Amino acid sequence: MIGTIKRGFMVGLRVTWTFGKIIFPITLLISILQHTPVLPWVIDKIAPFMSLFGLSGDAAIPLVLGNALNIYAAIGAILSLDFTVKEVFIIAVMLSFSHSMILESGVAIKTGVKLWIVLLVRISLAIIAAIVINLLWQGGSEQAQYGFVSAAQSNEAVSGWLQIGLAGLKSAIMGVVQLAIIVIPLMIGIQILKDLKWVDVFSRWMAPVTRSLGMNPNTSTTLAAGLILGLAYGAGVMIQAVKEDGVSKKDLTIAFIFLSACHAVIEDTLIFAPLGIPVLPLLFIRLLVAIVLTATVALIWNKSITAKTRSKKITYEQ
Repeated sequence: MIGTIKRGFMVGLRVTWTFGKIIFPITLLISILQHTPVLPWVIDKIAPFMSLFGLSGDAAIPLVLGNALNIYAAIGAILSLDFTVKEVFIIAVMLSFSHSMILESGVAIKTGVKLWIVLLVRISLAIIAAIVINLLWQGGSEQAQYGFVSAAQSNEAVSGWLQIGLAGLKSAIMGVVQLAIIVIPLMIGIQILKDLKWVDVFSRWMAPVTRSLGMNPNTSTTLAAGLILGLAYGAGVMIQAVKEDGVSKKDLTIAFIFLSACHAVIEDTLIFAPLGIPVLPLLFIRLLVAIVLTATVALIWNKSITAKTRSKKITYEQ
């Protein structure tokens, strides 16, 4: 167990270093740009479009970074900007559906899923979820508290390039520290799951679930890997499972529709904890949407296959 913990700790350090190199400069840059005419000008131009989702123009920054790079880059941007609890929650929901599009879309292509399906599902879910939450949730207007970074600190008046630089540096360092506090224990936990072969156990538990969602049981390993490890971390397991288990194109596509809405449930849920939003509703929304969407698509697809089979049978008999 000590060896497992050590490996998980080292992986956590490497992940923290990798994504810290993204979070640190982004947080620092945006913190400084807030005090120049550049960022306010960009925000002013984008604000009308963001209002459709109940967001201020600032929200475009973490959304673009989250989709182009990853969630960690988006969190770096959020830590350097002022949002309400509702805005942070909407951004988190959007990013939970749609993030790391370049990397994770590449995983989908590697396993044989069509790119347009993944992009359409993820982007559509993000947009629809944001609009629905904005319309239904009337609360959350209070200022968001970012873990160690209080609202008072983020709103602290600074003047002069030295003070601006020091304030940005402080926010950037605290962003990386919070990343390490979340990621290192998370990677240790994932390493334990992998070394104890719990992913294999979980895949066996998933067999009835995959069947109920309209997929064959041999899809369970692919689904379990994506659900626990995510599309990026679980890519190797998923690609290997597709080859070894003989997963059909239909089942693989349906599985990816599920994982597009809900993957890496541990990491992608806990990583938002320092932003001061309710993470359990975030997890519930992802699971509910994934189940309903996947079951609906599978039902329609399976009925279509059944109808075609019957049609062919009637034609053959005639």
